Amino acid sequence: MKSLAVILPAFLLLLASCSKNSSSGSSSVAPSNLNITAVVSNDSSGNVTFTATATNAVKFDYSFGDGISQNDQAGNITYKYLYSGPYTARVTAKSAGGQTIAKTITVNVAVALTQVWSDEFDTPGSPDPAKWGFDIGTGSGGWGNNELENYTNRQANVVISNGTLKIIAQKEPYNGSSYTSARMLTNNLYSFKYGKIDVRAKLPASTGTWPGIWMLGNNLPTVGWPACGEIDIMEQSGSQKSTIYGTMHYPTQVNQYGDGGTTTISSASTAFHIYSAMWTPSSIQLSVDGVAYYTLFNNSSLPFNQQFFIILNVAMGGNFGGTVDPAFTTDQMEVDYVRVYQ
Repeated sequence: MKSLAVILPAFLLLLASCSKNSSSGSSSVAPSNLNITAVVSNDSSGNVTFTATATNAVKFDYSFGDGISQNDQAGNITYKYLYSGPYTARVTAKSAGGQTIAKTITVNVAVALTQVWSDEFDTPGSPDPAKWGFDIGTGSGGWGNNELENYTNRQANVVISNGTLKIIAQKEPYNGSSYTSARMLTNNLYSFKYGKIDVRAKLPASTGTWPGIWMLGNNLPTVGWPACGEIDIMEQSGSQKSTIYGTMHYPTQVNQYGDGGTTTISSASTAFHIYSAMWTPSSIQLSVDGVAYYTLFNNSSLPFNQQFFIILNVAMGGNFGGTVDPAFTTDQMEVDYVRVYQ
């Protein structure tokens, strides 16, 4: 009886140990057989219904390909994309023990955007003061770029007529400068975060002119440049008038003069073209007439996740405008409209 008493506790201890190991073993089984389906709504709402299943999975983590992530225990999520495009969603299935298996699926989403702000420049005279303000003068160091112009808000330099805005650069002595022009901006009047901006414009043809369609972050006064971020939707070369530049400036940019690309538009100075930026939490894509030529992949570490305001200007000379044609007298950037969609 004494030996049985000794054996029995040992047996019970072994049984408990086996039971414990068996429970641990079941939780350590990795998930398998991950399957994903995606049904895109056909109403242009951007809604996509994802369904994920996997053996031994207790949780599903979704990364939707636009910088947003969610999770669900059952694997069923309906997600609303804000903008059209192909997106590669990644689903990670997790077991109770923390093991994972992942898979991707590509969805093509069509989203109907709504126009949320615009200026059609239909009212003759000066630009609408409820929408546009002006930078005035020569700025510090020629606005930091060794520019030669003195910016004004005179109708001699900025005027709306015949349904378009004209930003006019002129050769004339003015407050110590040899040239005048205009730089108008929506700072403190209108700004936006994410969306699409279209600007239909015809650019100057004269050597030494430097037109820009661009945006700066609202926190410029507190953090300075380039920490505020800069999105150059369009800059035209001072000497190569068919070359269009799109550039991003930010503290960790790879290239000294900003990260971006170029495209060639032979009729940039003789015809109107639509210069656009499509801006999302995951990317900023620049295009001309709907043809994309540069994309920056956005993320939470970059300054492109806040409100930005719009700037239109024509500079003279400077670091990018270069040498002004000695025969220059006047030229202009003509803008048909500025439209923002979200």
